[in-house]
Amino acid sequence: MPSPAHRKPTKETAPSRPAAKAKAIDVVSAGGFALPVSTAPMEARSAPELPSDGAWQYEPKWDGFRCLAFKSGGEVDLRAKSGKPLGRFFPEVIALLRELGAAQFVLDGELVIEVDGRLSFDALQMRLHPAESRVRKLSQQTPARLILFDMLVDAKGAVLTDKPLAVRRAALEAFATRNAIPDKLELSPFTLARQEAEHWLTSWEAGATDGVVAKRRDGPYECGERAMVKVKRLKTADCVVGGFRYESGSDEVGSLLLGLYDTDGTLNHVGFTATISDKERPALTRRLEALREPPGFTGKAPGGPSRWSTERSGEWQPVRPELVVEVRFDHVSSRRFRHGTKLMRWRPDKDPRQCTYEQIEPR
Repeated sequence: MPSPAHRKPTKETAPSRPAAKAKAIDVVSAGGFALPVSTAPMEARSAPELPSDGAWQYEPKWDGFRCLAFKSGGEVDLRAKSGKPLGRFFPEVIALLRELGAAQFVLDGELVIEVDGRLSFDALQMRLHPAESRVRKLSQQTPARLILFDMLVDAKGAVLTDKPLAVRRAALEAFATRNAIPDKLELSPFTLARQEAEHWLTSWEAGATDGVVAKRRDGPYECGERAMVKVKRLKTADCVVGGFRYESGSDEVGSLLLGLYDTDGTLNHVGFTATISDKERPALTRRLEALREPPGFTGKAPGGPSRWSTERSGEWQPVRPELVVEVRFDHVSSRRFRHGTKLMRWRPDKDPRQCTYEQIEPR
């Protein structure tokens, strides 16, 4: 079964405007790239529904690793949303971009891996392995592809971040016409029709996309800013593991204590998840014990008065805030999860500092 990356939505309600001619810049960053590899991608704020006030472009929110791809001559770099390098984990993508006819560019996209006809986030996580031999083997067994949805620098070296999305999309489409390769380098579809975008929230397999992203057609590329809007299929949040509790009468982990950062950089306890499989428990316990270090939470901490009966115990173990998990929740009350959450997956690609209250605040 082909993945949604191969499918196209119904006919767009309006064509992209021709790309404006931009003057190529003369100053390049360290390493020869037209923008520094520390450039932060434009991000999205969560919303309960898609916006309709104004000119919006709607795109699938792919379930993969967001990245910026840089090229200058024979130099190629991939950077995760956290700013960490991804190239060593995806050598086949580095090789692909190096061999393209375009000598330079900076592209925004999503790394995905297809397994048995469906996109697999687990397969992506397996790539984050310290052994180069293991990564090389996986790159051959389950090769990744890059789905493109924005362009920051074109093949002539012109920086497009100050151009409206309509211009950037036209430039990206022109680039894809010359360089796209099925199953390796693909162009993400979009629509200008809100009704069609709403249909995407239920029509595509949840294993391929996890929502829809809306971008202003007349807006520039705002690096590091939450200038886009995202609507997810499920109510989920990425949280920092700030501590854990042992299972009652056991020396193995029973629950993870979850935290979110405030605007002042304080990590506050917001809830817990106890949906840990027995198979995962021993290894996870060892991993958490190796990270054990106070204070865990620098703001509100577990152990105080609470109406959550399962969280009344004051006995908990603090850990360094390095691990991130995505959890599903139902309700939020007083800026914390009202009930226990369901652990969806680990997020090794996510910087803990990106886990903020913005994800769970009403809009």
